[in-house]
Amino acid sequence: MISRVRGTLLLRETERAEIMTPGGVAYEIEIPLSVYERLPREGSEVELRTLYVVRQDGVSLYGFLSEAERALFARLITASGIGPRLGLAILSALSADRVVRAIRERDIATLRQVPGLGTKKAERLVLELGDKLDELAAATVPRAEGRAAEEAVRALVALGYPLATATAAVRAALDENSGLAGPDLIKAALARV
Repeated sequence: MISRVRGTLLLRETERAEIMTPGGVAYEIEIPLSVYERLPREGSEVELRTLYVVRQDGVSLYGFLSEAERALFARLITASGIGPRLGLAILSALSADRVVRAIRERDIATLRQVPGLGTKKAERLVLELGDKLDELAAATVPRAEGRAAEEAVRALVALGYPLATATAAVRAALDENSGLAGPDLIKAALARV
């Protein structure tokens, strides 16, 4: 099993990354959009947590920046009708903590925002994984959780920023000053995007 790949980022595209290890082996790794948005520039050092998936039609390596994302992806693809492609789509459209929250709270409307995830698949996902994400809930809950943080993220998304970028900016702003709220939090987050 290939659990991590560390090396120089050779290629950074919306659906894949290529990393050259110090040993001279390059790995092509499929990634969700949320990972692409947080990757450094090409030529930088990077480490991805990976999941090696063997299927009838081939083998693939999927990469994530955190262990929580990797664990969630591995759990998602165990659900009926959710393959790796749809698993990547879920993590591209929603942050890991939002996916866990939506499944645990049986929030079908949020899950249906994912392209390719209709009502029936969303209901099946909630039914199969609703009570199996307790250990992931603690790992994926952002430190900057709360109504003010969610409102700030929604404001940045409304301004056109991707969800993952908005979430990371709000977390960074709250890491620096946990007392921020409302317009002050949004201004601080905008300074970090």
